[in-house]
Amino acid sequence: MHPTPTLSRADAEDLLIREAELLDTLQLEQWLELFTSDGMYWIPLDPSEEIGLNAAIICDDTLRREERVYHLLHVDFPAQSPRSRTVHMVGNVRVLPHEEGALVRSNQVIYEMRMGDSAQVGVAEIQPLVATVEHICRVTPSGARFVRKTITLMNHDAWLGNLTFLL
Repeated sequence: MHPTPTLSRADAEDLLIREAELLDTLQLEQWLELFTSDGMYWIPLDPSEEIGLNAAIICDDTLRREERVYHLLHVDFPAQSPRSRTVHMVGNVRVLPHEEGALVRSNQVIYEMRMGDSAQVGVAEIQPLVATVEHICRVTPSGARFVRKTITLMNHDAWLGNLTFLL
């Protein structure tokens, strides 16, 4: 018999929708607070590999997430001038038991668009990113927090373009 997850499906859906809202409205400091102090944000190149053993699109511990958010919000750099606009669509949420508390699986489509000048490739075009997403969640006195967020892009082994925004 499997243990019962510590997070209900409704609570998991609310958490993922809240995360999507924070990302889409660039409330990135609040997004950081959704992670535990030991949390990881991982987008693997090869989803069959274990975290940290090979190159990844993103493999951010707490410090690296904080640096990424700081740069996105406070540093002008060409890949995000102007900043991307995103809309996250979350669906097919499932909650499974996990030793940390709960494993929340979902399917997501992230639509991204950047405005800019004609010298920038792909400007003003909406780019969809399709992914399966797993959040390992730990319930804390402050609510559920992410121990690990893993995004497996459908096209992880193909050309991806500009991914300098948060997924």
